Order: sequence, then C-alpha cells, then structure tokens
Amino acid sequence: MKKVIKIGFIGYGTVATGAVKILTSQQNLLERRIGAQLQIVKIADREIERDRGIDLPEGLLTTDVAEVLNHPEIDIVVELIGGTDHAKTFTLEAIAQRKHVVTANKALIAYAGEDIFKAAEKQGVEVGFEAAVCGGIPIVREMKEGLASERILSIYGIVNGTCNYILSKMRDEGGDFSSVLKEAQHLGFAEADPTLDIGGGDSAHKLAILSSLAFGTPVPLKEIYTEGIEKVKPIDIAFANEFGYDIKLLAITKMVDGEIEARVHPTMISKATLLSKVSGVFNAVAVDGETVGELLFYGQGAGSLPTGSAVVSDFVDIARNIINQSSGRVPAAAFMPDARKPLRIRPMAEISSLYYLRFMVQDHPGVLAQISGILGKNQISISAMIQQGRKIDGSVPLVMMTHLARESDLQTALGEIDQLDCILGATLLIRVEGEDLS
Repeated sequence: MKKVIKIGFIGYGTVATGAVKILTSQQNLLERRIGAQLQIVKIADREIERDRGIDLPEGLLTTDVAEVLNHPEIDIVVELIGGTDHAKTFTLEAIAQRKHVVTANKALIAYAGEDIFKAAEKQGVEVGFEAAVCGGIPIVREMKEGLASERILSIYGIVNGTCNYILSKMRDEGGDFSSVLKEAQHLGFAEADPTLDIGGGDSAHKLAILSSLAFGTPVPLKEIYTEGIEKVKPIDIAFANEFGYDIKLLAITKMVDGEIEARVHPTMISKATLLSKVSGVFNAVAVDGETVGELLFYGQGAGSLPTGSAVVSDFVDIARNIINQSSGRVPAAAFMPDARKPLRIRPMAEISSLYYLRFMVQDHPGVLAQISGILGKNQISISAMIQQGRKIDGSVPLVMMTHLARESDLQTALGEIDQLDCILGATLLIRVEGEDLS
C-alpha cells in the first residue's frame, strides 16, 4: 500500500497558501483519516521570493512549471493559477502524464470541463474541483455523492460574496451601489476590477458547474442568461421591503418539462425564506430534491483557508482512491460518462416569472392607464402597485408587481412602454421567485 501521496502545486497565491497551511498544520489528522501521508514536493510560481508566512524546505519552490508536470513521483497536480488558457494546457498535460488533478478554477471547469473530464477518464485519473464552487461549502461533493439518489428539481444559489455584501449593505445602511462597491474594494471583498463579480460572470461559471452536476448534461456558459447588480438602486431595495422581499443576486437552475433553465440575475425572494437571511460575504445554495425536499448549504464562499480547505478535501478523496486502487469510483461530472446526454437549455424569452417593474414617469394624468393598457394587451396582469408623489430627478416612481408572465411578452410590452413620452428613462425589471398569489 502506498504510504506517501506526493503533491505538486502550480500557483502559490491566496488559495494555495491556505491549502499549504492546512497541509502543514494538520498532517497528523490527515494521515489518521487517509492512512498515508500527504507530502508537498514541488510548488511552481512566478514569485517565489515573496513571503507567505510559511516555512518550506529548501528547493521546494520553483519558477519552472515543468518541474511539477514532469516530476516522476508527483501523484496529484494542483492547478491554482486561474484563467483558462494556460490552466487548461497545464491540466491536460498533467492528465496526459497520468497524474490526478485538483483545481479551484471555476472558469476552467465551466469552459473546458468536458475536455478535461474526457481526458481524465481515458487516463484513469481523478479530477477534483470542490473549491471551484462556493469555497468551503462542500456542494460539489454533495451533488456527486450525498444527493446521488435524488432527482434534482431546482437549485437557487447565492454564490458570489461580493454581490451579496453589496446588496446587504445597501439594504441595511441605505448606501448607493457605487459607494458600497468602493467600500467593498477597500475591505478586500471586491477586486480592483470587479466586473466579473458584479456583472454576474463569476456566478454564471459556478452555475454552469452546478447545472451540469445536477442534470447530467453539459451546460455551455454562453447559454446561461447573465445579468449583474449594477442597476439596482436603494429605492428598489426599499420597495422590495414594502412588498416583503429581499433582493439577491441568484444563480438559478431548474428542470422544466425536460428542459433546463439556467440564469443569473438580481432576484426578489420572500423575507420568509432562509435564503433571504444570508448576508454579507457568505454564500448559500438551496437544492430542491424530489424526495428529500429543500436543503440549504451555507458558509464561507471564498477566502484563503475556506477555499484551501476544499482543495485539501479533494486531496483526501483522491489519496483514499489511490490507496484503494479505486480511481474513477465517482464520475467527475456526477453521471457515468456514457449516460450524460444533451438537454435543451431554455432561452430566456421562454421562461415564465413574476416581475417587479419600476417606471420613472411624469406626474401627469393618464400615465397609469397608458402603462396598464400596454401590459394588458401583452397578457401581463398586475398584482400590486405603489405610486408615490415624491419626485426623484424630476420624475416619480411607479412600481408594479405582476402575476406570472412570459419573459418574451414582458419584454415586448416594455419595449413599447419605454417609448412613451411620459416615461423618463428605461424601466427597471427585477424577476421575483415565489408563488403567484393569484
């Protein structure tokens, strides 16, 4: 039986530092759980002189990735450089040399997961990517193993801590988007270039992975409707509160009539739900299974140690399989490769939802009649309305909640409404998840 499992890192940034700290501080615990020692033998990074606060043996660090990929004794290669091009090249090269791979790279798995999984199956090695979705929350493992008996009906995820922090602060303290974003950047909760987070791209990467695991089909990133939180204003959060809702950036995937809905956008959810209670930089994923019902997974979705913990958990899984000569026991994408089948991803125009609509209008008689007439003509029924006389930049807000409506019908109606002379600026639309009380 193999007594030492040898590991090589490509990338020594925040996540790698967390994983190395856990490996070096928890050696005894990990050995008791695995029955073998996990040993780091090489770490490749462009900056090997920078102090990470960890004492490493002489010769462990290198600037040459080939020293990791070509090392004859390394069992597991850890890709933690981010991006897709170089990461994919290094990952496939490691697999070609029959080395197991662990990554925290959500973009890599979302874009190139199919190629990587096929290559790994051919070579008989494992691919671990627990850390790619929601940091320390073990949602990938639950989707692959814990919920293996379940037909998944839907997943609703708060999977980006930056957006959740911004929306929580706007709700609790009333700040506008730009000022709260600057605060998040100052505190290190948002990147200097926050586009991927606030634009919904980061959440879409994670949703592509979760959808694939849930439904046994590839979910191309380009087919996931993605919308960020930049247009949400304090006034919308206040109106949502009046209706009994919170606004969250949700990653949503559902099975509907044999087709998949996969979308990321700001969403109003009832304050009565557990998901609405998730604040700050925390993540949560609500999974609805046919027999188990709704489960909620909650925790830290980012950070050096939480994400590093997920990386090390993959080491443990792979090490156990190496020792027991059972690699491939759990398919990388949750379903047996030949049982995965393409399913149609439903276009956004075909979904049905409840909607929150905020019109900024001139305070003139007949405005409500014009708007409601166009909505009615397009089969959109109003369930509630708030009209305030308070002017904002020369206009007044008119807010409506709709009954269940088809997205294409609503977009057609808004296209006509926004051309009215009484409308001052584009209408804001936020989708609402919950029961239609009609």
